[in-house]
Amino acid sequence: MRNYNARFTIYLKLIRESFLFAFEALRVNKLRTFLSLLGITIGIFTIISVLTVVDSLENNIRTSVNKLGSNVLYVQKWPWAFSDDYPWWKYFQRPNPQIQEEQELKKRLQSADAISFLVELNNRTVKYRSNTIEGIGITAHSHDYELLRTFDFMDGRYFTANESRSGKNLAIIGYSVSEGLFANQNPIGQQISLLGRKITVIGVLNKEGEDLLGSSADKSIFLPINYLRNVLDIRSDRYGPTLMIQAKNNIDIKELENEVQGAMRSIRRISPTQEDNFALNKSSLLANQMEALFAIINLVGWIIGGFSILVGGFGIANIMFVSVKERTNIIGIQKSLGAKNYFILLQFLVESVVLCLIGGAIGLLIVFAGTSLISASLDFQISLTLKNIVVGLTVSVIIGTLSGFWPAYSASKLDPVEAIRSK
Repeated sequence: MRNYNARFTIYLKLIRESFLFAFEALRVNKLRTFLSLLGITIGIFTIISVLTVVDSLENNIRTSVNKLGSNVLYVQKWPWAFSDDYPWWKYFQRPNPQIQEEQELKKRLQSADAISFLVELNNRTVKYRSNTIEGIGITAHSHDYELLRTFDFMDGRYFTANESRSGKNLAIIGYSVSEGLFANQNPIGQQISLLGRKITVIGVLNKEGEDLLGSSADKSIFLPINYLRNVLDIRSDRYGPTLMIQAKNNIDIKELENEVQGAMRSIRRISPTQEDNFALNKSSLLANQMEALFAIINLVGWIIGGFSILVGGFGIANIMFVSVKERTNIIGIQKSLGAKNYFILLQFLVESVVLCLIGGAIGLLIVFAGTSLISASLDFQISLTLKNIVVGLTVSVIIGTLSGFWPAYSASKLDPVEAIRSK
């Protein structure tokens, strides 16, 4: 036990001396050390910056995709696919989903919890007295839409089943619409001008903020689909008619997809030899495509940062060889006093790792400062996570170990007599 404690004490002293040697090397050779650490700093900064930005983008986009619903299926004319060989001419000939198909699906589907038909209109103008807001999005939908999308009301309520069915001229407005039109007034019960008609406001939503997919209810107005169908031709392709179908809690999305496919083929009387003339889209399609994109961006970041780290690693190795040469006499004295080879090796190896950790820490500090500045100035949250900090420090330790091993090994193999004679 005493021998174990003695060895442990020696190791602690050795590590302490190695740290002191490392900081002394920094102090004495400031310019040389700065230039050598620059590669490590730039490399860690590049890699961790890319990882941090990609992680933040991925989290934001995943949040946006989750709004679409992980157990929701979208029956549409166009599939969510992006490639060079996208056969748009084939999809162009497809019919749009119809509101009558919603009722047919409700009769046939056993695994669906909610079904809603909806259309979307972009860049519309809404007025209230002398106040006008442009660039408003309109979503007109059937009654079950409340089960498919969460409505976080600041004031007011959702449409009743009778209001949705009869197509009352009622609206739910987003936070920005309410602020722009009514300022300090209560919007509930007021009439706004939209699409050349007067519509009564019955609900106001809380502020939501815009995500990376541009999805937000803040500048949106929600209407009953049976009201809009009396104003516009909702079958038009430019309004993107869509059937949203949510699976029951115990039903897998794939099971729902198979049932919807069979039901739609039956409703549209598609023969067994014919292809589907509709697309079944789901949020996982977007998520998978985003994952592939982020994987490429991560790889590019590692490659670019890797070159900088490689240069920095050679710089650290050069510092360590110079350090060994400058301290050859001291190494000889240590060996003559009984220092083992692994003591000498560990001494220089720790020094190399410390130098790389300093470079890595500087790179991480720059990333932290940059993310804090971006988050404060933009409406987008970027944060340096603990995982990426660990990655940065781990890479620094690995580079320090690899760069310092050969100089440390050569120092440990020096002959003590020859080393003492050197100047």
